Amino acid sequence: MQLTRFDDASPVFPDGRCIRRLRHARGWSRRELCTAIAHASRRATGIGEALTPNLIAGVEEHGESVSYTTLCLIASGLDCDPIEILLP
Repeated sequence: MQLTRFDDASPVFPDGRCIRRLRHARGWSRRELCTAIAHASRRATGIGEALTPNLIAGVEEHGESVSYTTLCLIASGLDCDPIEILLP
């Protein structure tokens, strides 16, 4: 079995529909997800990494690629494993 290695040099493609579904399940707007991401980042590292609602919209609506670090930030805001929101 071959393991996939992730790094920030290679873009990843999040599952925008899954992200939207998880966000809606929490009753959050895109801005509220961005706030949750900043809080999760601050708890984990002491630095509140910020993403914009426009970036979230691009992922959810247009399937835009992001860095693996950004994928991990989105997952931390949604309190899930990054693999759960990654397209197969």
